[in-house]
Amino acid sequence: MFVVGKPKFFLRLEGVVLFLASLILFGTTHQHWWWVPALLLAPDIFMAGYARSTKIGALIYNIGHTYLLPASVSLFGLHSHRPLLLGIGLIWIAHIGMDRFAGYGLKYDDNFKHTHLGNIGMK
Repeated sequence: MFVVGKPKFFLRLEGVVLFLASLILFGTTHQHWWWVPALLLAPDIFMAGYARSTKIGALIYNIGHTYLLPASVSLFGLHSHRPLLLGIGLIWIAHIGMDRFAGYGLKYDDNFKHTHLGNIGMK
């Protein structure tokens, strides 16, 4: 089971909005822009769990691809006046937004391609 129709459209639209908003906010951190291309794909390291099994892989991937951890890193960076941590959290949020816009959703346990936004590669 996965999201279809207008809710899927809005979830993907939400992804592009979070991608753009987090990059705009990154600009306010006064960090070097080279951090963005250097770290934008870094959260995909959470796919490493798939080397063990699809169940472990989905769990680890989903932990790294929900907004809880990057929002926590961003808030901690903001609260502790550490703009680099804030920037890293914002880049992480941008990654998740980019993934959602591209149709890569949270994973189910049975198959890497089975996500809450549908099967990867299927419209």
